[in-house]
Amino acid sequence: MVERAEDEEKWLAAGIAGLQQNAFYMHRALDSNNLRDALKYSAQMLSELRTSRLSPHKYYELYMRAFDELRKLEMFFKEEARRGCSIIDLYELVQHAGNILPRLYLLCTVGSVYIKSKEAPAKDVLKDLVEMCRGIQHPVRGLFLRSYLSQVSRDKLPDIGSEYEGGADTVMDAVEFLLQNFTEMNKLWVRMQHQGPAREKEKREKERSELRDLVGKNLHVLGQLEGVDLDMYKETVLPRVLEQVVNCKDEIAQFYLMDCIIQVFPDEYHLQTLETLLGACPQLQPSVDIKTVLSQLMERLSNYAASSAEVLPEFLQVEAFAKLSNAIWKVIEAQVDMPIFGAVTLYSSLLTFTLHVHPDRLDYVDQVLGACVTKLSSAGKLEDSKSTKQIVALLSAPLEKYNDIVTVLKLSNYPRVMEYLDNRTNKVMAIVIIQSIMKNKTCIATAEKVEALFELIKGLIKDLDGDLHDELDDEDFKEEQNSVARLIQMLYSDDPDEMLQIICAVRKHFLTGGPQRLPYTIPPLVFSSLKLIRKLQGQDENVVGEEASASPKKIFQLLNQTIEALSAVPASELALRLYLQCAEAANDCDLEPVAYEFFTQAYILYEEEIADSKAQVTALHLIVGTLQRMHVFGVENRDTLTHKATGYSAKLLKKPDQCRAVYACSHLFWVDDQDSIRDGERVLLCLKRALRIANAAQQMANVTRGSSGSATLFVEILNKYLYFFEKGNPQITIAAIQSLIELITTEIQSDTMSQDPAADAFFASTLRYIQFQKQKGGALAEKYESIKV
Repeated sequence: MVERAEDEEKWLAAGIAGLQQNAFYMHRALDSNNLRDALKYSAQMLSELRTSRLSPHKYYELYMRAFDELRKLEMFFKEEARRGCSIIDLYELVQHAGNILPRLYLLCTVGSVYIKSKEAPAKDVLKDLVEMCRGIQHPVRGLFLRSYLSQVSRDKLPDIGSEYEGGADTVMDAVEFLLQNFTEMNKLWVRMQHQGPAREKEKREKERSELRDLVGKNLHVLGQLEGVDLDMYKETVLPRVLEQVVNCKDEIAQFYLMDCIIQVFPDEYHLQTLETLLGACPQLQPSVDIKTVLSQLMERLSNYAASSAEVLPEFLQVEAFAKLSNAIWKVIEAQVDMPIFGAVTLYSSLLTFTLHVHPDRLDYVDQVLGACVTKLSSAGKLEDSKSTKQIVALLSAPLEKYNDIVTVLKLSNYPRVMEYLDNRTNKVMAIVIIQSIMKNKTCIATAEKVEALFELIKGLIKDLDGDLHDELDDEDFKEEQNSVARLIQMLYSDDPDEMLQIICAVRKHFLTGGPQRLPYTIPPLVFSSLKLIRKLQGQDENVVGEEASASPKKIFQLLNQTIEALSAVPASELALRLYLQCAEAANDCDLEPVAYEFFTQAYILYEEEIADSKAQVTALHLIVGTLQRMHVFGVENRDTLTHKATGYSAKLLKKPDQCRAVYACSHLFWVDDQDSIRDGERVLLCLKRALRIANAAQQMANVTRGSSGSATLFVEILNKYLYFFEKGNPQITIAAIQSLIELITTEIQSDTMSQDPAADAFFASTLRYIQFQKQKGGALAEKYESIKV
């Protein structure tokens, strides 16, 4: 192979050298106006193109050098004609060249000048040249010769608006010339496939691929002729080209030329001749990649439809959808071995076409999806990535077109196509659907639509058959479930009864999701339910006789059962937070028994499930904060819950945590907006108890670390004293505040060993606050006046 390449380089170099030498003598003859020598040397120069040793790629290099020289020769011929030399004589003279190949190159060059001189009808010269070129039947040499003929004549074809049209010359002559040249070139190109040994088949196909544009150039020129109107294209051009395509029975030629037809002729022509074009498809060789051809055709037509609304009636007039749909069905039926990827690609292109041309015809869209399901049913679940990607593209197309999942949910075959995706890709598609909903802010307003939507995204909501969690990265799983959680806010109806049905439908699906998903999916569902409760708040409860009617009580029962499911996860801290949220909502609805039940559940979780000390501290502060805001409880229930909370605070493991929880409980006995809850004595009791615990904490620090520890706890308690002092609690006296200030001052001054800058700054800030209140004036200033700092 290497030797062959080296030999080729040598042959090319020798050819170029011979060509340049003869070109030199040709130039010398041209400069001295010696026509006979110029023709002699130009013929010898062109004889270098008679070689059969070069590959098409190398032959092209040699041809281009000869082409450049021929342009100079053509200029000379033009000058000769201008000076009065007879072009007819020149046309006769060049035919005396000894070898046929140089003779025909010279004949084409003079022929170009002959047409330009208009001494003879263009059609006669063109016909003569295209016929004469049949003298070269070697594929490579013949293709390049005819390519040269096409090149020199393309600007001299009789066409509308061209200077060569008129009289006997019409655009039909140009069409005839181009079609004849195309036909002969295609025959030469196809013949290459059958020359040489079978083992070099791959090499020959590569060489043919390099030469294909020479053949296609004729169609390109045809497509640019102004005179080729729709009627001429329909009656003459397309039938003749397709006849050549079908009859050549060559896979490479058929694929390339069908692609050429689609690319070079106008979209409008394709639309009006759709039946003819599609009719040729089943006649092509079975090995031709017809899916790509049809996909490109549909892509062109889709873009044409999208370019202007004015062209859409044309599509309806020619029944484009029915014809394309039928053609695809025939191709898929005929090509039994067509891979699933190929079939899905075709349906994907047809769907894109349908969405552009008939966006209002959901039945057409569903029909395409249904045909796809039929094909997929023979394959089962798809594993290869190419096919699954194509199905994702197919399913994404309606979402992108309608920007509305509600419209897509009307397509009965949409979920059936999704069934054939593997589990991983099913999830990818589900994410795409959710992203579409979020991006377009689509509201899903009925339980029926929610059911249909959850059928589409079930891969995210529960484990599908054979789905293993271990395969999924934790971050990816978290992101998936957060997407589902975000979706809940888009499931909304203004009708309370419908909204309750939506909540029930979502709950039913979520509870099948398994313990790993519930911590992500239950909270948004709970808050969606609470939103409905707030809406119903104040409405008359008990709409008698209507079992399905939404009422706060009914929703609270549902919430209780829903949050209970989190206990099995276990996610006790999250469940406790949700119970407290529900208790607060029940409080706003004046449902004391319901609120009490939620608090009871929260307390049970605290006692039985929450063992971590940090989690206990957080939970206890949440309990105290929520309980403080409750106004619905009677004295007995409130005392029970308050007593429990203060009991929990004293049982915390770390003394500082105990201290903070106890002084937080003081707020349970003094609520500003509730006159019934203002027990100054119990507030003082909590604060004194907090002081004792702070003192114990300091003693422990002394024993363990040899220093009395930070005074931060005392400063925090001082701030609580000041808060209740301002609120008018008679039990909080100036003497108590004064002694606490002195205690902290002594502590800070005595403990030089373990200074805590944060505690010092906190204390200083508190003293500045007292000073500020004194200076501010008014009733509060009088209260603060007696405190010495």
